[in-house]
Amino acid sequence: MEVTNKTRADIKGGTLVNYEGSMRLLELAQVPAEHVEDFKSVSKFKIFNTNNLWVSLSAIKRVIQQKELNLEIIVNPKTMDSGDKVIQLETAVGAAIKHFQNAHGINVPRSRFLPVKGTSDLFLVQSDLYSLSHGQLIMNPKRPFPTVPLVKLGKEFTKVNDYLQRFSSTPRILELDHLTITGDVTIGSGVSFKGTVIIVANHGSRIDIPAGSILEVSVPSMCE
Repeated sequence: MEVTNKTRADIKGGTLVNYEGSMRLLELAQVPAEHVEDFKSVSKFKIFNTNNLWVSLSAIKRVIQQKELNLEIIVNPKTMDSGDKVIQLETAVGAAIKHFQNAHGINVPRSRFLPVKGTSDLFLVQSDLYSLSHGQLIMNPKRPFPTVPLVKLGKEFTKVNDYLQRFSSTPRILELDHLTITGDVTIGSGVSFKGTVIIVANHGSRIDIPAGSILEVSVPSMCE
C-alpha cells in the first residue's frame, strides 16, 4: 500500500495500524467518537493511505479460492442535500491488506497523490501550483515549500457549476498556506492569495474580491 505524509488537508484519510500482529487499515468511520481528534492528528498518525495498491495476482487468487477475503462493513452516516440522514454501508479495498502475508506500506512522495474529490481539490490542480508535463502534474518549482496549501471552500462552492461561476479565473497561490472561503463570495480575475487568507460572507452579505487583488494574511469580512 502506498502511503504518504499526512497534512492538515488529509485528516480524514485512512491509516495503517498494527493490530494483533498484522497490518490493518483504519478508516475514520471506524474510530470511536472520543478518539476522532487523535486519529486526525498529524503528529500521532503521520501517514495515510493513498489508495494505490500493489498486489500479486497469484496471492489474490489464493485468498479468493480459500474464501479468506472478508472485508469489514463500514457504517458511515451521511446527510443528503435534502437534509435527510442516511447510512452508507461500504467496504475499503485497502482493508484487504490484512489477508496478505508480509504486507506493508511504502511511504511515497506527495506528488503521487493528487485526488480530486471535491472543488477544493479541483481548485488546487487548476492553479499555478501545478503544470502538466508528459501527462503528469508537476508541482511548480517556484513553490517555496513542498506541501500543498490547505483549502476549504464552503457549501456555496460544492457544485462545480457554482464553483466555476464564483471564480473569474483561478487565483495565483504559489505562496498560499491556508485558504478558507465561505458564503456569497466571488473572486475576480488575476487575484493572488498569499499566506493565510480567510474570506467569510455572513448570511445576507456578499463579498466581491476585485480583479487583480493581492490578499496576504487577510481576513475580509464583508464588502458592499
